[in-house]
Amino acid sequence: MKTKKLNYYLPPELIAQQPADIRSSARLLVLNRSSSELIDSRFTGIGDFLSPGDCLVLNDTKVLQARFFARRSTGGRLEGLFLDESKPEIWEVMLKGARKVKPGDELYLKDKAKKDFCRAVVLEKKGDGRCRLKIDTALSGSDKISSVDTILDKIGFPPLPPYIKRDDDPAAAAIDKLRYQTVYARHTGAVAAPTAGLHFTNQLIEQLKQRSIRFAYITLHVGTGTFKPITAENLEDHQIHQEQFSINEENARIINTAKNKGSRIIAVGTTSTRVLETVATNSRIESTTGQTSLFIKPGYKFKIIDALITNFHLPRTTLLALVAAFAGLENILAAYKHAIQQRYRFYSYGDTMLII
Repeated sequence: MKTKKLNYYLPPELIAQQPADIRSSARLLVLNRSSSELIDSRFTGIGDFLSPGDCLVLNDTKVLQARFFARRSTGGRLEGLFLDESKPEIWEVMLKGARKVKPGDELYLKDKAKKDFCRAVVLEKKGDGRCRLKIDTALSGSDKISSVDTILDKIGFPPLPPYIKRDDDPAAAAIDKLRYQTVYARHTGAVAAPTAGLHFTNQLIEQLKQRSIRFAYITLHVGTGTFKPITAENLEDHQIHQEQFSINEENARIINTAKNKGSRIIAVGTTSTRVLETVATNSRIESTTGQTSLFIKPGYKFKIIDALITNFHLPRTTLLALVAAFAGLENILAAYKHAIQQRYRFYSYGDTMLII
């Protein structure tokens, strides 16, 4: 398949820069993949399209405050993104504006008051802005801190995708810290949010449970590769990113029970879909932990999911390829055209779809 088939034009003003005032007030476009019927609705009314016994599978990863700012010893300003801690106090990061940075350089990571919080030494420069840093928080007058969560809580901002424009304003970051996170986030490790789940409120979850909708949770720590465009001419030539996931026995049992009873398994987001389709065997889920590099593209035969809740995705991405595989490429492009005509809001803070 030619990657250019995943192209579409989106007017820039439809890229949502702010979340909806209320999470569940986002618009919902319902697509029936069999009939190609489209229905305009609101996420508050999603229960109208669900049946008792349906099982929603949500990704409960928690987003790190992974975006940070630093200065070089020469005074140059840098913006960074924490990716991983490969060893204690050894960080894998991505630095914007790192052209002049070289191994041995000292960097000073800023706290939210824009003061130097800790020192870092560049150990290795890997290309594409990726660097390996040795972190030292023992600045004068402060106790040594080694926990990544603790450091990022002091220096970090929500790692919003690049199409959402923000500076290092703490007031805006406080809003994003709350809203660029699902209400059911539990397990820290993502550097991007599973955005389909951002529309759920605790009240809506309770309302759906009262209508006998089941809930199960998996964990997939979303990485920066989720935003990477496909540059290969042919879709099959793209090397997809790996992401860490886990699913425990209790949630595997909930999913299997629903499937055995003939109820629908509804993935909330492409991340949940990747996990379910990675671990499913003969329409059954086993509890496990691992890495997935599953690339779901048109032609893929789905093993377990029956419906999908998903936001609108960027052109030429693996996420758009996945929803095209599930709903059909023509259906998806027609749905996106309709959404653009109806002025839906797109991408992470935007509106959403239910594909049935």
